[in-house]
Amino acid sequence: MERRGFGSSQGNRGGSGRGGFGGENREMHNATCADCGKETQVPFEPDPDRPVYCRDCLPAHRPPKRY
Repeated sequence: MERRGFGSSQGNRGGSGRGGFGGENREMHNATCADCGKETQVPFEPDPDRPVYCRDCLPAHRPPKRY
């Protein structure tokens, strides 16, 4: 019997390998960026009481990474 390397029995599960909630068929919702006003799409239904940011503006609103 051939022995395989660690984790090889899992096979390719597909997806992007980036974690998150995955799923290529997620419903996208239109939104307007609270910073620049650009139209964008988000994978959740926006709450009118909370700001939504586009891909370009979002990093400025995330806390700095702590290593």
